[in-house]
Formats: sequence, C-alpha cells, structure tokens
Amino acid sequence: MHANLSLLKSKSAKNKSSSQASISRFFTRQEGDKNANKSGRNSARPCLGAPGKVSSGRSRVEVYKGDAGGCCECELPHRGPTRRSETGPVKTTVSEPSLNHLKRKAAFSFSQAGGGTGKKSAPEAGVPNKRTRSIYTPLELQFMEIKEKHRDALLCVECGYKYRFFGDDAETAAKELNIFCHPDHNFMTASIPAHRLFVHVRRLVSKGYKVGVVKQTETTAIKASGATRSSLFTRELSALYTKSTLVGEDVNPLLKMGDLEEAEDVVQDSSSNYLMCVSESWGRQSKELVVQPSTGDLMVDCFKDGPSLSELESRVLKVQPVEILVPCDLSEGTERLLRNIALASVQTDDRIRIERRDSQHFEFGEAMKTVKDFYADPTRHCKEKDSYCPYVHLERPVISCLGAVIQYLTEFKLERVLLCTSSFSSSARPLFQTTGAVRGSLLWVLDHTQTPFGRRMMKKWVTQPLTSALEIQARQDAVAEILASGSTALPTVRTLLQRLPDLERGICSIYHKKCSTQEFYLISSVLARLSAELQTLLPAMQSQLCCSLLRGLLLETPSLLAPAQGFLRVLNESAAKKGSKTELFTDLSDFPAIQERKDEMQAVLAEILSHRTEIRQTLRNPSLDYVTVSGQEFLIEVKNSMSSTVPANWVKINSTKVVGRYHTPFIVGKYKRLQQLREQLVIDCGREWVNFLHRFGEHYYILRKGVCHLATLDCLFSLAQVAKDNNYCRPELSDGKQQIVIREGRHPVIDVLLGENDQYVPNDTGLQGDGKRAMIITGPNMGGKSSYIRQVALITIMAQMGSFVPARQASIGIMDGIYTRMGASDNISKGRSSFMEELLEASEILHRATSRSLVILDELGRGTSTHDGIAIAYATLEYFIRDVKSLTLFVTHYPPLCELEKRYPAHVGNYHMAFLLNDWCRIDPFLCKAEPEFITFLYQLTEGAAGRSYGLNVARLAEIPDPILQTATLKSKELEAKVNARRKNVKLFSEVWNISEKMALVNWIQSNP
Repeated sequence: MHANLSLLKSKSAKNKSSSQASISRFFTRQEGDKNANKSGRNSARPCLGAPGKVSSGRSRVEVYKGDAGGCCECELPHRGPTRRSETGPVKTTVSEPSLNHLKRKAAFSFSQAGGGTGKKSAPEAGVPNKRTRSIYTPLELQFMEIKEKHRDALLCVECGYKYRFFGDDAETAAKELNIFCHPDHNFMTASIPAHRLFVHVRRLVSKGYKVGVVKQTETTAIKASGATRSSLFTRELSALYTKSTLVGEDVNPLLKMGDLEEAEDVVQDSSSNYLMCVSESWGRQSKELVVQPSTGDLMVDCFKDGPSLSELESRVLKVQPVEILVPCDLSEGTERLLRNIALASVQTDDRIRIERRDSQHFEFGEAMKTVKDFYADPTRHCKEKDSYCPYVHLERPVISCLGAVIQYLTEFKLERVLLCTSSFSSSARPLFQTTGAVRGSLLWVLDHTQTPFGRRMMKKWVTQPLTSALEIQARQDAVAEILASGSTALPTVRTLLQRLPDLERGICSIYHKKCSTQEFYLISSVLARLSAELQTLLPAMQSQLCCSLLRGLLLETPSLLAPAQGFLRVLNESAAKKGSKTELFTDLSDFPAIQERKDEMQAVLAEILSHRTEIRQTLRNPSLDYVTVSGQEFLIEVKNSMSSTVPANWVKINSTKVVGRYHTPFIVGKYKRLQQLREQLVIDCGREWVNFLHRFGEHYYILRKGVCHLATLDCLFSLAQVAKDNNYCRPELSDGKQQIVIREGRHPVIDVLLGENDQYVPNDTGLQGDGKRAMIITGPNMGGKSSYIRQVALITIMAQMGSFVPARQASIGIMDGIYTRMGASDNISKGRSSFMEELLEASEILHRATSRSLVILDELGRGTSTHDGIAIAYATLEYFIRDVKSLTLFVTHYPPLCELEKRYPAHVGNYHMAFLLNDWCRIDPFLCKAEPEFITFLYQLTEGAAGRSYGLNVARLAEIPDPILQTATLKSKELEAKVNARRKNVKLFSEVWNISEKMALVNWIQSNP
C-alpha cells in the first residue's frame, strides 16, 4: 500500500503518518479552493485522496491517476481481485489539442456544472501551470461535458444498475426525492435504482424541473472487442422531460402502476398536460398556441388585450397549462401576470413551469423558415395526411408561436405531433370555466365516463359549450336514443369501454416512438379486440339505431381501429410482455437484419456444441455435457479428483469443494463471439423496433380518430346516465330567439349533494330579449339568491353542451357567452383591493358582452361607500338594459336600484327570494334591549322587491353574542326610522312642490296635519 502511494506523493509526504495523511486529505477536500488559491495551484476542489501527478512539456502532457490496482483516483488498492472501473484510476497520454480541451473542462464552473457548493473555477485554459493537477474522474468529465450542453436540466446518469446525480443536481434530487446525498471525489452525488427511474423522474417533473436521462450507449461485449475497450463507457442524453413533455418509456406508468406499492407517487395521466406558447406584439396584440404532446391536441388563438391583460389571464385559466413557453423580452405587465400565475400554482402544489426562450425564435422571419423547413421535409410525412402545411391558413402572429414550439419540441423529439393539420383548431372563448378538481363542480356531476380519454373529452365539453344548434341537437338526439332505445348493442358497447387503458396517450406514445413493447402490445391488443367486437355488433347497430351521430360513431369505429390487428399478428405475446425485443417478431421475413444475425449466432452455437465431442474424448467421459452456473454458459465441470486430466491451456472459471469448471481456448473465443453477436442482435432488434413503430405511426391519425369516437361515445353514455338518475328533461333550442325560459329548474350540483333526503326547491326563470330581459333580485341574506343565478347559468351551460337539464321544461336560446361577477376577493400580489378586482371584472364584461350574452352580477358596488356603490351599480345595470340589451340577472341589497323597473317597465322586473317573518321583535325602551326578527327561508323566487335584507338574522344564526345583537337591533331601528323620515319628508316636499293652486294647498295642509 505504502509502495503504491509513494509513487505519487511528494518527498515530504512520505514522512507523515497514515492518520495525519488522512486528516490532511479530509481538510484538503473541505478547503480545496482556498488552499489552492493560496498556493497558486488549481482552484478547483481536489479529490479526497492524493491528487494525480502531472508532468507538462511542450508537445504533450501525461496525466497520472494511480495504477491499475487502484480503486479510485485516491489510488487506494483493491481488497480482492484487480478489476478496472470507469471511475477508477487510469493513465492517459494527452496531446496538445486534447490538453486545451481538458483545461476548458477544468475551467468550467462547479455551480454551472452542478458541482456542489464550489464556486471557484479552475485556471483559464490559456494560462499554463506546471503544478496544475487533473482532479476529475473520467465519469465526472463526461458528466460535465453533457451538463455544459444542458445547463437548465437536472441530469440522471446511468451507471450500471442505478442512476446517479452529481453536484447541484444531487443536492436538488436529495431534497425533492428525500434520498441520501454524499460527497464522492469532486462532486456531491446521490443515486436511485434503475427500476425506479420513472417514479423519481415524474416526481421531479411534477415539481417543475426539467429532467434529462443520460444512458450508456455501449454494451460490455461489443466494447471489449473494440479499440476503446479500456476507455469509459460512452453516454448520451437519451431523453428530456418537462411537465408538458412527459412522454416516453422511462416515465410511462401505464404498465408499471400495478407493480408499485406506492401508486400515489406517480402523477396521474388523466389530466391535460398542455404546453402554451405566448407571444405579443405592438398594440397589445397577443397570440397563443396550445399543444398537448401526449395526446396530440392543438389550439391556436390571436387576440387583442387590454391594460389589465384579462384576455390572456382568462385563456391561461381556461387551458390550465402545466408549462408556458415565452420569449425573453415580454412586456412588464405580461411578465408580472405570468409570474403571479406561476407563484399561485406553487401554493396549490400544481406548479406551472415558465420556459423562457431567445426572442429570435419568435421573430416572424426565423419562425417562418422553421415552419417551412419542418412541413416541407418529406421524411416527416405520413400517408394519411396532406403534405403541406396548415400555416398558410394561420395568422402571421400565430406562425411566430408555431415556429418557437417546433424548435422547442424538437429538443424532446416530440415535434411530429404538429404534423396533424386537422388538429389545428381555434381556441374559442369558453362560456364557462371550471377545473372540476373538487367535489361540487359541474364536471363532478356530469362525469360518469369510464375511460381516461373520455374524461378529458367531458372536461372539454363542459368548458367549451357549443354554439351550433345542429351540433347541440345531434348530441341531444344521441342521449335521447340511449335513454329510450331498447337496443341490445348499446349496453354491450358501454361494457366494452370499461377498464380500458389510456388509448389516446398510448397511441401518441407509439407515434413518438417512445413506448415499450409491453405498452405497444397492450394498446394494439385492446384496439384489435375493440375493432373485432364492434364489428360483430354492426348488424344490430344498423337495424336498431336511428340517431345519425350514434350510427356514424359506431359504424366507423371498427374500420378505424382495424390497422392494429395487422401489427399485432407479427408479435410474440410472451416476448412482448417480457420486453424481449430479440424474440419479439414471429415472422422474420420482414426483418432480414435480425434473421441474418440469428443465423450467425446459430452457426457459432453449433460450433460450440460440436466441440463437445472433442472435450469428451479428452476427458474420456462420453456423457459429459455443458453446464450453466451463475450466468456463465458452456462450462465444463470436472471433479477435483480428476483435475490432473484437464489440459494446461484450459481456463478455470470457478470451482467448489467438489468440482472445478473450465472453458477450453476454443470455447473462450467462440463464447466471446457469441456474446458479441447477442449484443449486436439487441442493437439490430432495437433498430427494427423503431422502424416497426414508424410503420405503425403511419396509421396514427386514423387510430386517433377512432379513439376520439370512443371518447365521444363514453361522454354520451355519461350524459344519458346523469339524465336518467336525476330526472332531467330535454331542453328546446331556439337559435334565432334570445331567451331563457325555465320551468321548475333546479341547481344541478346542489340537487345531487342534497340527495333524496332533502329536495332542492325548484324555481322558474323567464328572460326574453324582446321582453323582460333583466331581473333585479333582492331578499334576505342566505335566502338563495346566489344559488338561483348560478342555477340559471349552469342550466344554460348544460343545454349548450348537448345535455339534458334539471328542470320540468326549458327553452334556451343560443348564448355566445356567459359573463359572471360574483364573490369578493383582493389580489395583494397585483396590488389590487377587492373593490378594484370587482370593477375590473365588471369592466371586462362591459367590453365583451353582446345582446346574445347572459350577464350575471352579484352585489356589484358593495366594496365602497353606500352612495358610490349605488351609483356604480345603477349606472352599470342601466347600461346593460338600455345599450347592451343582454339577458341580465342582477343581485343587490340596494333598494334604489329597484326604481329601474318603473323607468323600464317592459324590460326590467323586480324579484325577491320569499321568506316568512316571525314578527316577535321586542323592544324595551326602558332597558334599551331589543331582539332581531326571526325569519324562515322559503327559497322561492317571488315577484316584487324586498324592503329589507334582514342581515341581523344571519348574525343571530352565526351566534354573534346577544349583547351585540341587541345593540345592533336598536341601532338598526334607529337608522331605519331616520331613513323613513327622510323619505317621507322628500315625498311631502315633492307633493307640495307640485301644487299650483291655493285651495289645493289648503286642502293638502288639512289632510296632512
């Protein structure tokens, strides 16, 4: 040991004790940068052990890192058989160009390369230093080279049976994954098991990180036979993942979920992981392109925004992207808005990742070139799509976003999803927006779907209701036929939809060539089974179904899914389920490379087997056969008592107390060749597998359409079940008439929450565009006003998405938008008070509402003084009545607003939520005590305005202390008396002012003493 160490230690170090040397090495590790700077040496952090020795010359430099027997750069000897390690000591001769490259690597900052807490860099490459020592292991240099190209990614590096993190990446991984992090040579390091990669990658991605997976690209046998057999395994970045690009075999839990004990560790795939690209130009002209790489959905939009950026904010809230792609030169307002949205998402543990790109990628010239090159490339096209591009139909600003998205997705090898020109759709403004993430949402009520892709489509239906009467009626006809039909085919179809995997994401993963054999076999077998079983139902469906939508969906789907059967037939089921690509294909006539490699293997194997005859003769054992032990094949087992008969040139592999196991020189050579062929076969099969996926991808658009048909059927079955379980009616549509007429309507969510034990009180609604188009609703607090106006909005949504509605009868006109201003909350991060937020929302509605809109305003003007609040509410409501002429529901506690009924009697009606007043309010003038009135809510909409709001009754229900209630009651009566007296005086003054004759004045005085 000391002899080995003495080769590289200085002369003075030889006299130190081993304990002192250990302490010295430890402090050298901790204070490496400081000591190196003081001594003029390399300022990068040194190794825990003795650093390597460098002798420099003009033409070449030799870098010594221990001898072949060392286990690491510290040159500590192995405890056992000598073996080489890629992190172990090597002696390399570096030429002058390589030296410059090495110096550049050494100069790379630890903080940029992920190098722990080190902040100082090595000397500049151009400054020679004879005392400079190479302190990086080959693996670390390899990591630094990859990290330099992907500084924004957290890298997982494959090292045998585990994946390792280095430097800052290791510290981040340790914090987020709760794993152990420790120093190793020059970097902090942490590791995870290889079979748990997909769990940990998804965890990191869900927390907003960009994760790169670095894999070994060489195999042991092939490397051992090559010229680089003594060098490091080559590694390359094989995949990058973010929240919107989580597609690939490494992270797909489709098949692995069943093997996990902690399934909650995995992000669920039923959500919509949208990537939104946002850019802007002069005049607040903004554009967006939304893409979901995992399913192939695309939306484009171009809009003009106001100072409050409400249009952009509403679109972000509607789409709910997990990642937003933006240029670096965004305006201050847009930057602030996106930053606030991202911060809010962190608080809800649903982080939105902001990816900033160079602004030149968004410039029209650069983007147009990217788009042209992308769509003009013939190697990208599939047989089922038109060759040239949708960009000729897109607006100029949207092309800038499209070019940036193409460049971004190319980094993840997911750009092919943009080839589907039919996927480009306009991002229409939603009538209603809800996440459906919690119990009590409209989506929660309507979602009885049985498939993940059906659930995503139902969410689209809820957030994007239709505005075409024909499309709405087609869905209604389908729901009605499902409810009324006695067809035997429809229940069978719904049964087929049960327990299906996520086919939409599955075929998209195949299209991106990022799926495993297990996933491919599962998806293709399910598609083939569905195609075959639906095919058998065709006669019954043709004779029993009348609805054109249902017939079209069910009759087209079998042929759309049929291509999967051809691909399934060539696969070996057991090999596919095991993930063995070498035995995957049953018919090798279409795979000549695999057949040729297997023939070579068979020839070598035959030679090895024929070699047994010679071995039997040598050992004089005619029954001798090869054995396999611990993965070592073709072993010749000889009893130790017969070891003298073994030729001297045989290689002993292992032994026990009883037998020894050998390879002959012939077997050593042939076995090595066989291993090389096996590993080459794996490479050939992997290449053919990618080609096989490419051929399958040519049918992607047809298969995607078939899955979309299945999702539509799933949603229609869901709507039918909801209508049947809750006794809904089919609404009538009046496309040319502006009206909402509902008889005995119920709140769809509260109706379900109450259940059968407590029925929801139904109410009528009558709004006509040419008649009473505004309802002013007053009444006591907690009387049901807000629930009523929400009920009207939700019934309108349900009608326009093609669903039946909770009412006895309904006639709904087609609305172009539903605009609501409800609730009160401030926005401290934007410096806005609750009243400011209220007025901004009201302003947005004033600018966007039309005569075909439904406007709902709940207590507008309550965030300021009474006089200002009444003035704002009065003027706003009058504007909607007189100018916009939209259907309006206005909830208020301001009695003066009810005067608008007298001013616009044909268009305005006053209503209140009915109640019973138990008038036992007692006032003791001597004791100055009073008790508030007790009211009973009837929750019934009634004509006429309510005189009071009875807020003290709510205070009593909230158990405000009695002394406070008594004081409040007295004060309320006092203020009410003053107001009534003032109103009476104003009325009397008005009457006197209008009297023009003397006798009339005398008579008035006599009648009003």
